Amino acid sequence: MTGCGAVALRALIGLFHNAFYNGTFSIWYDANVSEGPSRFGDLVLLSPVVGGLVVVFLVQRFAPEAKGHGVPEVMDAVFYRHGNIRGQVAIVKSLASALSIGSGAAVGREGPIIQIGSALGSAFARAIKLSTSQKITLLSAGAGAGIAATFNTPLGGVLFALEILLPEVSNRTFLPVVIATGAATTIGRILIGPDPAFIVPEMQISLAQSLGWQDAIAFIALGILCGVASWAFIRLLEVMEDGFPKLPGNAYTQNIIGMSVIGLMMVVLTHLFGHPYIDGVGYGVIQATLDKEMTSAGLLALLFALKMLATTISLGCGASGGIFSPSLYLGATLGGAFALVVGAILPHASLSAPSAAVVGMAAMVGAGTGGVMTAIVMVFEMTRDYAIIVPVIVGVAVAAGIRRTLIGETIYTIKLRHRGHRIPKERHINLYLVKQAQDIMERRFIVAKAGTTLQQAIDAEDNDDLRAIIVEREGRIVGLIPPRSGLWRESQGNPNLKVERFVESRAVICRDVDLLSLVFARLKRHRSGAAIVFRGVSRPRARDIVGVITKRAIADTVIDSYDD
Repeated sequence: MTGCGAVALRALIGLFHNAFYNGTFSIWYDANVSEGPSRFGDLVLLSPVVGGLVVVFLVQRFAPEAKGHGVPEVMDAVFYRHGNIRGQVAIVKSLASALSIGSGAAVGREGPIIQIGSALGSAFARAIKLSTSQKITLLSAGAGAGIAATFNTPLGGVLFALEILLPEVSNRTFLPVVIATGAATTIGRILIGPDPAFIVPEMQISLAQSLGWQDAIAFIALGILCGVASWAFIRLLEVMEDGFPKLPGNAYTQNIIGMSVIGLMMVVLTHLFGHPYIDGVGYGVIQATLDKEMTSAGLLALLFALKMLATTISLGCGASGGIFSPSLYLGATLGGAFALVVGAILPHASLSAPSAAVVGMAAMVGAGTGGVMTAIVMVFEMTRDYAIIVPVIVGVAVAAGIRRTLIGETIYTIKLRHRGHRIPKERHINLYLVKQAQDIMERRFIVAKAGTTLQQAIDAEDNDDLRAIIVEREGRIVGLIPPRSGLWRESQGNPNLKVERFVESRAVICRDVDLLSLVFARLKRHRSGAAIVFRGVSRPRARDIVGVITKRAIADTVIDSYDD
């Protein structure tokens, strides 16, 4: 299903691109070839504006989840929506993204097909009434299948699902993802063709030789540069997505402002260089850089800056599309410009523009998305040149380290952080980590006022030693007495002791929607026996308490997550 969806999305993009850019009616469009000026001349400025207005209507009217680059919504569905994505998102996302890309928005087609595949997987799982863990598995399989069919990268699709989406790696999750990505890739190869996404000329780096010190310095420096560029990309996208909704007017006027800037960039670049360069997926610029047709370091650096600005503006003002292709574009132009500059400084280094472009592509994707293994394998599959694999590994590792030093969030997770939805950065082996505090908390507990004696707090006829006691003073939480604390026995011999004598020194408090990974970390840090769960976003009061998480409840959840 997702493989066919990827082919259909390409056809839709070709249809809208030919209509908006060439004034023709055709679905055939080779994104790897630069076409030159538009048939409409300077009127092409209006193409992204008109297309953007239709996109805003579709998104606001039918599926708000289709706005933006899609992958954050998929991650949100995995961790906070029990794997549920509405089936209509697949249709709306297809139309909206094809319109955005075809009319000139500087976004990619990978994010959309990831969301489309995820929506198909989730809808299919709901139709046959699968459990939450199975829904999440099929959702992730659809996402991996989408990126595999789009790029003809089956291994990269599998790694994307495992590294970015799945909270558990096991046979029950791995095998469905492998089957889906393999099937989608086969469909893509039958309907689109078996060729790799980009044709890469033979690299100057020989497999028989090891990297010299000049090469090593050059690739490490390129990795550092890509790490800083990834940080800038993430921050600029955050600024645009937060800034455009604050502009005067509504979503339509904000979109007109942003897309007018994109159209103006296209017109100016066409007048100066004969091609708009920054519109759509940008594969033509990537292929030209790999083919050594882009030989000006200044032009490549300019295109890098303008593409970053154009992509963040497009997504900020309401376009629908991905950031994977723009990341490849940014890496290729930055790497190509870097190689041309360094070539004059280190003439004996084997750093050519194509090799640096490939390393830059992998480094930008790996650092920006956090999927380092995905980036390394996908770029290898897209180029099918093993000679460059060691520099790619070095560049990706350095870039990812630099980005993580500058900012902990990826370009996918930073959007969710603003919603208060944090994604675990180190995912483990069990699907219980997608549960929230409210899913496992115990709702039976005792609230006692400070100054209350044990006899007053505990009913003499109630010998239930499994309930926690929460101590409060004038509505404020004083602390927590975990269950099995021995107070029931103590109340028999010393009934006049005050309850506050037994509270833990530092109470662990969490929201009802916090993930268990966060709760576990706090319990471990404070060496606490239980956590107080409250509902709300402000400083909690005693009236906001809705439950208690105990070690017994956690153990039950962990045990229940395992199959027989």
